[in-house]
Amino acid sequence: MTAPFNFGQLRFLKALTEALFHGAPMAISADQVVANVCSLFAKVGGTKLKEIRLSLDATELVLAPVFVDLGVAARVERVRNRLKRSEIDLFQDMARLRGIIYACYYGHWEGGERGRDAGQDANAANPVLAQIGFTLPKFRVRTDPPDLCITDVAGREIDAAHVLTPATLADEYDVVVVGSGAGGAVAAFNVAAQGYKVLIVEAGPFYPSHAITHHELDMIAELYKHGAVQTTTNRDFVIFQGRCVGGSSTINNGICLRVNEPGRTHPDAADVLAKWASIGAPVDPAAFHASYDAVRDKLGIKRAEPRSGRNNGPHLIEGWRAYATGSTNPREQRAVTDWFDKNFGPPGTPQACAYCGYCNSGCAYGRRMGVAQTYLPEACRDHGARILPGTKAERILWRAAPGGRQAAEAVRLAMPDGSKRLVRARVGVVVAGGTIASSKLLHRSDIGGTGYQVSLNVASPVVALMPEGVGGDAWDEDQMTSYVDCGDYLLESHFQPPMAMASLMPGWFGDHAARMRNFGRVHSAGILFPADRRGRVKDGKLAFRLDAEVDMPVLRRAMATLTRVHFAAGATECYPAVMSGRKVTPDMDVDDFFAREIREQDDVTLSSSHPHGGNAIHENPAYGVVGLDCRVHGTTNVLVTDASVFPSCIRVNAQWTTMAMAQYATGRGDPFG
Repeated sequence: MTAPFNFGQLRFLKALTEALFHGAPMAISADQVVANVCSLFAKVGGTKLKEIRLSLDATELVLAPVFVDLGVAARVERVRNRLKRSEIDLFQDMARLRGIIYACYYGHWEGGERGRDAGQDANAANPVLAQIGFTLPKFRVRTDPPDLCITDVAGREIDAAHVLTPATLADEYDVVVVGSGAGGAVAAFNVAAQGYKVLIVEAGPFYPSHAITHHELDMIAELYKHGAVQTTTNRDFVIFQGRCVGGSSTINNGICLRVNEPGRTHPDAADVLAKWASIGAPVDPAAFHASYDAVRDKLGIKRAEPRSGRNNGPHLIEGWRAYATGSTNPREQRAVTDWFDKNFGPPGTPQACAYCGYCNSGCAYGRRMGVAQTYLPEACRDHGARILPGTKAERILWRAAPGGRQAAEAVRLAMPDGSKRLVRARVGVVVAGGTIASSKLLHRSDIGGTGYQVSLNVASPVVALMPEGVGGDAWDEDQMTSYVDCGDYLLESHFQPPMAMASLMPGWFGDHAARMRNFGRVHSAGILFPADRRGRVKDGKLAFRLDAEVDMPVLRRAMATLTRVHFAAGATECYPAVMSGRKVTPDMDVDDFFAREIREQDDVTLSSSHPHGGNAIHENPAYGVVGLDCRVHGTTNVLVTDASVFPSCIRVNAQWTTMAMAQYATGRGDPFG
């Protein structure tokens, strides 16, 4: 395979792959890894492919002269000295190519069979999976009664007849909803229930559960924006966002936390709704929590079953309890430790999550109660809404309205074939594409002040090696089940299937390979802390930087605490996601380690699945994009119902709060009445 890279880029990719696996046995060839890289980015395409091409060329220049003609050992030294050990920001950014190479090795998939079961049959003897001792869901033998079988749940999917094509798209609708994720789906259901003819426009593809497979590389290319390698402008943060019907609710871990829920939130944590009120963005707390309740009832949200996180979930809970027993920190003594609430199943029923471990690449079994299994099919079946996938909303067109305001008249769409088309919105428009996409659309539609003061819940993992025979296979369970709320940050259990875990696993060369070969012995968790209003959407991308005095100390302290929790749970060594790949052992000064290893934000792998803010609620148009009813200031009929309206960081996983906000804006009566 040559596309989408030229001959020189292919040679460099192969040379780099051979260097990164030097001293480690490879179950597939370097040529096959390069073919996997090509397959991934040929599907991703667009601006991200152009960025990767430029990055390959720039990295080859940094590793010059004649990197590809050096012996493998010499190439390793060149990579070690110029990328692994570099303190230069640009070189550190280039070093992140290692994650792509490792992902395309451990994400290797055999055969071309389509379909979930056919793909698993062809990969029963996948040499890469065998190398790390990983078993695909179809072939797992579970002997702990009354465990659920990993089988399909039928009857929840969107009817294909309700999914439009350019040929079946009408010229006008009452309401056009842009985005089919958490905020858009809830709003679309509520608006359609008022009797309006609703069109839901989604930039990504339609992938019902039965079309989802366990081919991780294929799924991330299809279901994630930029193939899950979307970054901030400084390339220091990876931003994970769904780009498919159902949005991020299709590829997330189903975590449902309310802001400041008594007994579930640290008592010293900042009061989010009180903060909003103090900065001119009050919401009615009773009505907002009633909106949470309405979403809970629709999604069947309940406490995760311990059996679904039977190894990695208790590891965090028991490790925290052992650690906190010896702590003299009052805040740690007041920490809340619990299982997540989830919209998987719902829990406790025969349809509950069967914990295959592939949550982040889509539920292939129809067991996730995401918006594509609840709000969207009901909006279409019961209230006549229709979904148009693979189509981008480019601009809202306006007409003059009374009082010096403007009203949305139509939306210009970029169709799958590249053509443009206007769809009239007789009543109004709902914008719910997520923080980045909504900011871009509003900006292109001449709405001022968009994309400012974006917040992130920032995540970073710490992997722990357990003694032989201690615990169980953390990969044979739900990816995320338990958490600890420490007040100014959270600790969350998580474990990924091979490809995703390889991209997150710290380490270089033989060290990385050795850690992956211990796949059955490692447990993992991550930190999550709020970086409040540090970012801005600029030229269509998110610029974001942590505050050196406020955020960086929290980052170091959280990573150090999580490492100690792993040791309290019995770990023999830990692998925090620092760029050097160095390990931590129980005899080391953990605080000193992180002080040395994390001096600035690009010294550590950082990500976020929860960008929010940018088009904040505010009662004063000078300080916010939307009013207290989520209507865009200066307009009569445009609502924003996604996480971009949050006026400050909510500090917990955003799915449930985003849905509650959309319910709050559209579920308490006719929002266009």
